[in-house]
Amino acid sequence: MLDDSLLDDPARLADVDSGGLLRLAALSGAQVRATAETAAEVGLDDLADGRPRAVVLLTRPGVSTIVADLLVALTGARCPVPVVISDELPSWVGALDVVFAHTDDVGDVALAESVATACRRTASVVLAVPSEGPVAAAGAGRAKVLVPRVPVPPALAFAYIFASGISTFRALGLLDFDTEELAEELDREAERAHPGHESLSNPAKSLALRMADRTPLLWGLGPIAAAVAGHGAFALGAHAGVPAHVAEYPHAVVQRALHHAAASAGSKADIFADPEDEPGAQLRAFLISTHHNDQGEVFERSAARDLPGADVVVPGDTVRADPLLRAAVLAARFDLAAVYLGLAAGTLNGPGWPALAMS
Repeated sequence: MLDDSLLDDPARLADVDSGGLLRLAALSGAQVRATAETAAEVGLDDLADGRPRAVVLLTRPGVSTIVADLLVALTGARCPVPVVISDELPSWVGALDVVFAHTDDVGDVALAESVATACRRTASVVLAVPSEGPVAAAGAGRAKVLVPRVPVPPALAFAYIFASGISTFRALGLLDFDTEELAEELDREAERAHPGHESLSNPAKSLALRMADRTPLLWGLGPIAAAVAGHGAFALGAHAGVPAHVAEYPHAVVQRALHHAAASAGSKADIFADPEDEPGAQLRAFLISTHHNDQGEVFERSAARDLPGADVVVPGDTVRADPLLRAAVLAARFDLAAVYLGLAAGTLNGPGWPALAMS
């Protein structure tokens, strides 16, 4: 049962959060800075010797799949090189290609085989993995390894994996961003979500309350926002035990029965409404928006008109109109909201937690 009063009681929150997950979830900025330092030390900029034939993103279960989707969305259809997502090394990868991989499992033998093959074919390989285990060993002396320096549970490692990926893409000339600006925005988001701030002024607590006792429909307004929605669903499953539906908004529209049910649900103002009061009220639509230009703002307004009862989740006016920054801030907010919701619902810190989460 949800204990929503817990969220506005910092002392009780601290007692319940025996694993310090709120503190760990607030370390996104630190993860970005640490990863940037590692990238400089391993000479990631050496990748810029020439434009690759293709970039291959090797994904494993967990956050790396979400980061891969976000990287593809950020580079967009105009990316000058193909970006391929795969869970194993494609047979055509060779010396002209770049391979980026992440895994939470230091004993991931399957990924280690793909990395060894990529190195043997003299592809450029970047690994976001711990320094021990078969994956790092497979790339030893040949791959650029960005080891994690800020210990967090795998489910809270979005910022580390994302920073590793965008640093690789920046070295290849496919993305541009300012490391310190990104880290500072994530720090500000963590400060806004501080446990001492009340729910009405805390965007993560507020989001957690709006998702409580509902089935969230996380609908992204565009590919970037849809990737963020995917991360939101992952975070809810990892921390709060809450299932969520994820789609890019045009795909949600053609699921007519679900879209109609969402349109008939109660307004975003009635966060304390009884979910049994009306058909569809157990659903809550969330329009995830990372709009950074006029076209995105028009799309957001149109979707909000279609779903007058939906919550529009945006980074806020203080975040610069840059899609990468805005996506990262919302991903961090979903992590924090999911942890708050998990603590209030009692799905965190049960038997085997947090040791299991940290493994």
